[in-house]
Amino acid sequence: MEDIEAEAAQLRAVAEARPMKLPVNRRVDERHRVVTADGLAVWYTIQVSPHSRIQEVIFERSDRMPSDEECERWLRLLIHGAEANEAPGLPGAKTRRFEAFERSPEHEAPLA
Repeated sequence: MEDIEAEAAQLRAVAEARPMKLPVNRRVDERHRVVTADGLAVWYTIQVSPHSRIQEVIFERSDRMPSDEECERWLRLLIHGAEANEAPGLPGAKTRRFEAFERSPEHEAPLA
């Protein structure tokens, strides 16, 4: 059994050290990627702006859709401080994407 705790910690450290600044075209940073021995690819990215932060985890397999169980194991280790929600995907896709949005209202411009 591989040590996903260590791999997840490494992904978090890289993403925390180099978050992408918003607004950007949402993209995947290949430096924030791990592939497990059984073929599960996991990307973890943090995107920040002055008033929000998005944590995003993408799971992909070449042979099938990643299972709930394997996604949940990684999500517990990667997403901190917010609840991850699964983004809608295409039917038959072998990729799953989860996002956790954090807002800092004190840094947002007031509504007129």
